[in-house]
Amino acid sequence: MKIVIFAGGTGRRLWPLSRQSSPKQFGAIMGEKSTIQLAVDRVLPIYGAENIFLSTNKRYRHILQEQLPQLPVANLIAEPERRDLAGAVGLAFAHLASQLGEQARHDEPVAILWGDNLMDDVAAFQQILDVAQTAVKNNQAQIVFMGETPRYANENLGWIELGRKLGAAAGHPYYERKSFVYRPPLEQCQQMFSTGNWVWNTGYFVTTVGFIQELYHRHMPQMAAQLDQIQAAIGTAEYEYTLNKIYPQLETISFDDAILVHIKPEQAAVLHGKMGWSDPGTLYALKEAVKPDKNDNMVQGLVLDQDSHDCLLYNDEEGKLLAVIGLEGMVVVNTADALLVVHKDDVPRVKQLVNSLVGSELERFS
Repeated sequence: MKIVIFAGGTGRRLWPLSRQSSPKQFGAIMGEKSTIQLAVDRVLPIYGAENIFLSTNKRYRHILQEQLPQLPVANLIAEPERRDLAGAVGLAFAHLASQLGEQARHDEPVAILWGDNLMDDVAAFQQILDVAQTAVKNNQAQIVFMGETPRYANENLGWIELGRKLGAAAGHPYYERKSFVYRPPLEQCQQMFSTGNWVWNTGYFVTTVGFIQELYHRHMPQMAAQLDQIQAAIGTAEYEYTLNKIYPQLETISFDDAILVHIKPEQAAVLHGKMGWSDPGTLYALKEAVKPDKNDNMVQGLVLDQDSHDCLLYNDEEGKLLAVIGLEGMVVVNTADALLVVHKDDVPRVKQLVNSLVGSELERFS
């Protein structure tokens, strides 16, 4: 099986821990390794370096080469500029298609993973990934979504509703993908959580190159034609010229809106397990991932706290003490050149703040 791990986002919602020059997936926010290194570590022993591909932006290519020297340089797929995920996924599948024969394009499973997640139970993840691979290989589904059994009502994630049970692969039941929703309000999350019929959407799935490229040609014909031109140039002296000329012309649209909404129920299946997966997409989501109990704080670095609850207290500056008293639901992040203090309910506004820095005299802090 081929593995594609996406690592091209800027992580602005995690500012100031994540910056344009060094997004969150490249920083050791927790522990000694970056999340992209951890993502590769989970699959490298099983699938081998030659079968692992990384999708990123060209400005981060050198970071990936430094952090992951064990991967072939040819397996680093770099966008010349951002065009949202429909373009990024399409480019990745163009590269895979150029390597695979016609039959393998339709037969060999491909896993799409993300490089900015945390995982507590790697063995459980590897098992679910293998089951998804088996289901696709045995034509039990053309695309298999991998969900996480929800631990609480998290409004910062996408959710997938499970339909009827379709069968089982390697002893794991899989279900119809009845519906999905992205970041529903907390009250709706609590209702979904109580039913037991919804799982967290990890964004991971297993499919084939042929199936996805067929969907591009059917539902995004202009983009498909542009990607076909790029694919034809892969491995030739004209590749960089063709990529830089055509890719910026791609429509800016999400992969969900371009492709996933068009997948028929009978084509898809959903597996889920208790992998300990979490997506620290925002600063408070990082706190929830590490310390989900609202009575607990997540503390990193030299911090002195008295009587605070449900807070993220992160000090990244050596030799400086961060002291807080009596805070409730607050995010306090101190770095060498920036300090952020925000209530958890206003954390979504962090991205707006960072966007306002771009083009201003403060852009260096973005």
